[in-house]
Amino acid sequence: MTEPISGFSKLTKEQKIDWVTKNYTQNVAQSKKILQTYWNENTSIQQLHDEFIENTLSNLYVPLGIAPNFLINNNLYAIPMAIEESSVIAAASKAAKFWLKRGGFKAKVLGTEKVGQVHFIFKGDTNKLNLFFKYLKPKLFTASASLTESMEKRGGGITDVVLRDKTADLDHYFQLHATFQTKDAMGANFINSCLEQFAATLKSEAASFKEFTSEEKEVEVVMSILSNHVPNCIVRAEVSCPINDLKLSSELSPQHTAEKIIQAVKIAHIEPYRAVTHNKGIMNGIDAVVLATGNDFRAIEAGVHAYACRNGQYSSLTHAEIKNGIFKFWIELPLALGTVGGLTNLHPLVKLNLEILQNPSAEDLMQIIAVAGLAQNFAAVSSLVTTGIQKGHMKMHLLNILNQLGANETEKFELVEFFKTNAVTHRGVELQLNILRK
Repeated sequence: MTEPISGFSKLTKEQKIDWVTKNYTQNVAQSKKILQTYWNENTSIQQLHDEFIENTLSNLYVPLGIAPNFLINNNLYAIPMAIEESSVIAAASKAAKFWLKRGGFKAKVLGTEKVGQVHFIFKGDTNKLNLFFKYLKPKLFTASASLTESMEKRGGGITDVVLRDKTADLDHYFQLHATFQTKDAMGANFINSCLEQFAATLKSEAASFKEFTSEEKEVEVVMSILSNHVPNCIVRAEVSCPINDLKLSSELSPQHTAEKIIQAVKIAHIEPYRAVTHNKGIMNGIDAVVLATGNDFRAIEAGVHAYACRNGQYSSLTHAEIKNGIFKFWIELPLALGTVGGLTNLHPLVKLNLEILQNPSAEDLMQIIAVAGLAQNFAAVSSLVTTGIQKGHMKMHLLNILNQLGANETEKFELVEFFKTNAVTHRGVELQLNILRK
């Protein structure tokens, strides 16, 4: 049994690799070779990667692709997408090409409000706490002025702080609920710094507030942290066309296709088992662009899925309708993003991807990413209601299967041709490869 290690973080990268491979892998030499194979040959780039996180051993590369032909608010974009799943970029590109000839995507930011909270325990008279908060609120803004000065020059800052009584849910629990505008920064560090200052001011002012008893003066701050639930940081994207333009299948009329898409979306609205997979498809497109632009896809996922539950049941993020002969498909979702700070200024590929996107503002990026999610969902739903999802997906997955089976380049060429007119299954590919080899 492997013994615990002390001081692992102080070891060099080579020493960390030695320890991990000797204690947790069967073939030490091979494991070391794999880890070192994925080091960047450019030592300065590798050092940059090493310093992004702690205890770095190597790099796990995710393919970076491009989805062209996205017409968004009459501007043409090629969207970088970092993802390992086959068919995602192909599906997004297909949707972009389809809507390019039908007016493209329209997108609009509906709000950019971010949220942070100071969670605290107060064991005393709520009326006196409300009185105290009226006294405290201007002092919160004054105490944090040095932190907000730079952000305010860019048009952002603290927009409000309110006292929330949560004692119906948890005894003695209250919040300072603060809202912020952070312009082109995602703003996590800015918000958290402000909140910690709020907490310090709350404690010091409570300790000297004359109306409080000695017990009431002992306000206990539990924690101060931003929230990734941002229901007022919302973007909307949509596409529309006359029903007769919705020619997606030789077997279904445009009217029938539109009706089936609407039914599929309605099912995702009322059936959580379907809604989760429906929204996962949306996030295929969203996460890929979020990752490519150096943003926090985990925060985005958390906020989006919380928003999908806002009406008490997990539900679809997209909507569809037919009105006056026009088919419309749209999405509204929260996206708290940044185009300055964090990896956006550090990672060379992230900087390049933002350049490819014409160096967008945070609001521009919100619109681009919402469109990527909408395109992905349109591609998935339209495939589901016409040809089925597996036909296109498995053809894109074919090369992965061939690589797993160790096919050489000649065999790959032969079998790609064969499966242009045959259904792709893992067993079928394996069988045809064996036939080819015999």
